[in-house]
Formats: sequence, structure tokens, C-alpha cells
Amino acid sequence: MTDKESPIDLTVGGLFSYPVKGMRGVALGATMMATTGTQHDRRWMLVDPRQTPAQFLSQRELPDLATLAATVNDEGELTLSSHGVVPIHIHGTDYATVRAVKVWNFETLAEDAGDFAADWCARALARPMGSVRLVRFDTARTRLCNAAYAGDSGAHTWFADGYPVLVANAASLDDLNARIVTRGGQRLPMDRFRPNLVVHGLPAWDEDFVDTLTISDVVLKLVKPCVRCLVTTTDQQRGHRLGSEPLDTLATFRNDADFGGVTFGWNAIVVTAGAIRTGASVRAAYRF
Repeated sequence: MTDKESPIDLTVGGLFSYPVKGMRGVALGATMMATTGTQHDRRWMLVDPRQTPAQFLSQRELPDLATLAATVNDEGELTLSSHGVVPIHIHGTDYATVRAVKVWNFETLAEDAGDFAADWCARALARPMGSVRLVRFDTARTRLCNAAYAGDSGAHTWFADGYPVLVANAASLDDLNARIVTRGGQRLPMDRFRPNLVVHGLPAWDEDFVDTLTISDVVLKLVKPCVRCLVTTTDQQRGHRLGSEPLDTLATFRNDADFGGVTFGWNAIVVTAGAIRTGASVRAAYRF
């Protein structure tokens, strides 16, 4: 049970989807928040087919994935684009085969988007032909979240790192940036952390104590702090690594030995799905 609720002036400051894992995010004015997160979020990913099963690829290995844009139309067709490359449209009939893939410790069969899509991705990323394949999550299958944090909720996700929604607090970024500037660095934008939902009005770092967020009919439960990696050091517009911030500053006050790294933002599961929009009011219920 919770015994404290937030003021009523919290709002949704941003909503984002990342249709292809590692590629540029899409800002959303509104979306259906499904059990798997924001609409189309990480339904697709790139894999290295030279490994068995094919291993997922992200900005950890390919920082220039950030320069590729992915959008999905109302029919579920994926469009990929990048500067200097003719866009590609991937239709439902392009997924003629399945491929064994692995994302972290989860293995499954995914729908392969075909040679044309694979070759386009290789060219756009200046990778050798045959080194990447584009795959789509087969929604007939289920990838459960870690029960150690999600409990027996049945929460599941597609190709996200582990949970369907990443929640970030705008005030926490403001505090982090103030600390970075004090150490001689430059302020960082929120896109470095690739959140799905940004909350405005919550005091800095109060997300550490929030149990649930309620937005209209949607209920999200925060279940695990997000351990951050070198992706946060990557310019999300140019796909370049830019030093060691924010990891260095986070290490001075957000190093969590229990989770094995520095943290920013919280992973959440979707308790109640529904429609959500930017600017909507948010109610936060605290654990204590």
C-alpha cells in the first residue's frame, strides 16, 4: 500500500517510441500504451546473422544507428531513412522467413525482413554485406519480463532491453546537468537516455520512491532502476561518442552496487493499458 500521492500538477512532458532498437526515437503527441509499451516500440531490431542464434545489435556496438530513422504507418509498414540513402519501405509480405535470434539472454524465432532490407541497413551503416539482418518480433510469441522485479504480473515486452517502458524525470535531468556543469562539462539533452515517458513536475530523483504513475486510464508500475551504459555518451543526432558524460558524474552520486552500475530513470511495466497523450496530467503514488 502507498500512503502518499503527488501534487496534481504533474504532466506528461514527452512520449517516445523506438520502432527499431537502437535507431532514432519518434516523438509522439499521443499513443496507445499497450502491455508492450508505446506503439510499435522496439518491435524491430538488427541482428548479426554470423552468430548462432543471431545476436542483437544496438548503439553499444553501432553508435551510428542513431542516424537512422524508423517510422511505422497505420498499416504497420516500416519505413527506414538516413541522410544520403534512398528510404526503404518494408511491407508485410517481405517477412517470408524466420530466424533464431538472441537479445540478452532471451532466445526466440523472429520474422526476417528479407535481403533488400538487410542490404539497405548494411549500406546505411557502412557495414559489410551479410553482417546485419533486420528482424521483427513475432507477436504470437511472448517475452516475459524478469519476475524478480515484475513479479507474477505477466508483464512482457518485445526487443526492449528488458521492460516495456522507460520513465525519466525532467527535474532529475536538470539536477544532473547542474552537476555536470559544475564539473566543467556541458548540459545534455534528454534524448541521451532514450526514455519512453518523461514526467514534468516531479521533484528531482523522486522517481526512486514512486510506486505507480496514473495517466487517465493508464497505470504504470515502476519496478527497477535503469542501469546506464555508454549509449548515454552518444550524440543521438550525429551518432558520435562524446566523451564519458553523463556516466562520470552519475558515478559520483548514482552508483548502485545492488544493480551493478550507475542509474538514471526507471523501468516500468504496464498494469493498465490505454490511450495517453503529451501534456496529460499524471498522478504519482509513492511506496513510502
